[in-house]
Amino acid sequence: MADNEARLDKWLWAARIFKTRSIAADACKNGRVMVNDVLVKPSRTVKVGDRVSVRKPPVTYSFRILKTIEQRVGAKLLPEIYENITPQDQYDLLEMNRISGFVGRARGMGRPTKKDRRAMDAFVGPSLEGYGAFDFDSDWDDDDDDE
Repeated sequence: MADNEARLDKWLWAARIFKTRSIAADACKNGRVMVNDVLVKPSRTVKVGDRVSVRKPPVTYSFRILKTIEQRVGAKLLPEIYENITPQDQYDLLEMNRISGFVGRARGMGRPTKKDRRAMDAFVGPSLEGYGAFDFDSDWDDDDDDE
């Protein structure tokens, strides 16, 4: 392979976009990685100037490759490896999702935490403690027509 090319899955791992190379390869196989707006396989070679888009719900991150590497580097060297060109609206979407908390809770995420439950209780309103909303202790009875 030429010096100015690298396998996509290796580059994604080396540039610290994914924690492991196998996670990077799975993301490619599942259609979450695009190079120059085209879905690609993990074995695709990338070169300097390519635009890589990675979808990590709810955000799609975009990067421009400045250097092709296949060996993992320290986090301080990342500005030499790629340029982050993710649009600001994607970060706004991420912030809105973080603020909304339990509202965007995905199915299968498990039980709500105590904090989530308290937030849901506050959102719904006061509880029906003692069934006061139904007012069972009222003076209603069927014998009112015996006058």
